[in-house]
Amino acid sequence: MRRVADKKAPAKKATPRKKPTGRAPLPLWKRRSAKWAVAASLVLSIGAGAYWVWAQGYVTEAIEQAKWRAIALTSQTGFVVDDVFVTGRQRTNRDHLLKALKLERGSPILAFDPRAAKQRIESLPWVDEAIIERRLPDRVFLRIEERRPMAIWQHGGKMVLIDLDGEEIEGAGIAGLEHLPLVVGEDAPNHTADLLIMLSEAPDLQKRVKAAVRIGNRRWNLVMDTGVDIRLPEDETAAAWLRLVQYQKSHDLLARDLTTIDLRLPDRLIVRRKGHPDRKIPVKDLRGA
Repeated sequence: MRRVADKKAPAKKATPRKKPTGRAPLPLWKRRSAKWAVAASLVLSIGAGAYWVWAQGYVTEAIEQAKWRAIALTSQTGFVVDDVFVTGRQRTNRDHLLKALKLERGSPILAFDPRAAKQRIESLPWVDEAIIERRLPDRVFLRIEERRPMAIWQHGGKMVLIDLDGEEIEGAGIAGLEHLPLVVGEDAPNHTADLLIMLSEAPDLQKRVKAAVRIGNRRWNLVMDTGVDIRLPEDETAAAWLRLVQYQKSHDLLARDLTTIDLRLPDRLIVRRKGHPDRKIPVKDLRGA
């Protein structure tokens, strides 16, 4: 009997193995997208929690408490007010200034709020601007710029001071400032600075002006120390004032028995003597005035 050799089964082709990619797949929680999702959820959670805490006032209260504990500690190491230096004060009341500062010797210097003090000080009648500095450990410097009174404004049955900007210095009395020029009229403060600049061109004659009355919100009448009423024009006011200066030098008009000198016409004067009607005098002939 012939032995039959076993036929070998056809060999299976080996499935090629995939080359390793060099890194194993990351778990889901380590993947980039998962990281961003987790981070976003954490931020939202923290933000929501922080907002809730803030809304409850806990953070603000905690910060405030910590601040005052720190201030208390610094005051124990010498950070307390020992000196307050003030410059620029002339008319501002000392007691009112100290009250507005709200600062006492020995108080914690870090508890002092310069901004709030600045607002209080600048609300005082005479103070235009205040600059406050803390200079650690124990000094406070205050420099104030006071408003400059320009004139006394008669208005509404009362006398008030106005500054160089024509603003009323509320709460400031006129005692000691009676020498300032007196202006009358609703819109007088808005035009007083220009008037005084014009008058200053002739200082000697300016000293004899006792009051300036605004007429019809258009022009000025000047009341001189002799009682003579000087009527200035609406336009070319400065030129009319210089004309008066020349007339006064050459003819001493204020020494004459006059009640009115009208300068509203450029080529002549209109004068009135006591008990006499107005008289027009050409500029070239003042001898008979």
